[in-house]
Amino acid sequence: MQIHRDWTGLPSDARGASVAMGNFDGVHKGHRAVIDTARAACDAPLGILTFEPHPREYFAPDAPPFRLMNSEARANRLARLGVQQLYELPFGPVLAGLTPEAFAREVLAEGLGIAHVTVGADFCFGQNRAGTAQTLTDLGRTLGFGVTIVPLVGADEGEYSSTAIRAALAQGDTHGAQRMLGHWHRIEGEVIHGEKRGRELGWPTANMAMDGLHLPRLGVYAVLVDILTGPDRGPCQGVASLGVRPMFGVNTPNLEVNLFDYSGDLYGQHLSVALVDFLRDEARFDGLPALIAQMEQDGADARRLLSGR
Repeated sequence: MQIHRDWTGLPSDARGASVAMGNFDGVHKGHRAVIDTARAACDAPLGILTFEPHPREYFAPDAPPFRLMNSEARANRLARLGVQQLYELPFGPVLAGLTPEAFAREVLAEGLGIAHVTVGADFCFGQNRAGTAQTLTDLGRTLGFGVTIVPLVGADEGEYSSTAIRAALAQGDTHGAQRMLGHWHRIEGEVIHGEKRGRELGWPTANMAMDGLHLPRLGVYAVLVDILTGPDRGPCQGVASLGVRPMFGVNTPNLEVNLFDYSGDLYGQHLSVALVDFLRDEARFDGLPALIAQMEQDGADARRLLSGR
């Protein structure tokens, strides 16, 4: 998959795609419907047009973190779906200031030279979100590209949405989130240096930041892990603590992952951590022996739940 972060000066082989357009936070089943429709719309490479940062982050920078995925996780998920061209356009004053007509002409037609664009029925674009899916259809007819509008899809309990997935994760309902996503909710990124308490306690962990991401329910999870980079890349199982480490004072939330039967060095490597089963809430223990005993129980519970996966 090729990733492009501008809409100008693209090579010829990056133009002419059939594009699904949206933010695709979580790449859930509703997003999959838009992507699959773009794939089938015409005989052209499959592309995704999305934005970084998320427009909501640009317009409300002080709002609480809400994203299900960082850009790395989104790109990895889209690559798994067979996307060939990812247009991750920088959202800022320039894009925010384009009228719907200017966006369609300068970005879609002249910049990306798209053959077709597919959007969800609730899609809005352009300055002040003035353009609708129907606006895009009318502009495509004038500018020479096809447009398909995909009805919102969902299960019996309601539409698939990032909002509903965030609510499930906030309750620790990893399986409910998985049903809406079509895949396990994953946290992806670089392993950073922590305070190395886990190693001192006999439970070494790979630490990952949660900056900018929606926080699932704080606590301990059974996890499936893909080591994405480095000499040890491949799948692993483990147990992870997501939280602020109440035994050691109030800290910034992060993810600490203990990989079963692994003893390598992961600093600077990138992991993809799937939250599979919620085991328990964070807790403060009466001393380190009690904490270590609980960690051993967590590990045993996680191994049991992940057995056969």
